[in-house]
Amino acid sequence: MALVWQYGEKSGLESWKGLSWGMVPLLGGAFCACTWHFFYNSESLEVLVALQAALTVIGNATMCIAAFRIYKSTEERPKNL
Repeated sequence: MALVWQYGEKSGLESWKGLSWGMVPLLGGAFCACTWHFFYNSESLEVLVALQAALTVIGNATMCIAAFRIYKSTEERPKNL
């Protein structure tokens, strides 16, 4: 995430920072999975499985939107050939 953010800053393409923000729900989903497995798949923490699924869907949507914004921003830039 930090690498993508830095690329956005160095390249001047601010839309890349949106990709970094789009990764946040996926990171939350990963934390849910790690927490659930850390506690040996405890039944009392099964809500984390549903939360992970929701965060994965949200993360996939935000990454798709961010990728589209990157595509649109590079399409609008003049080509230096």
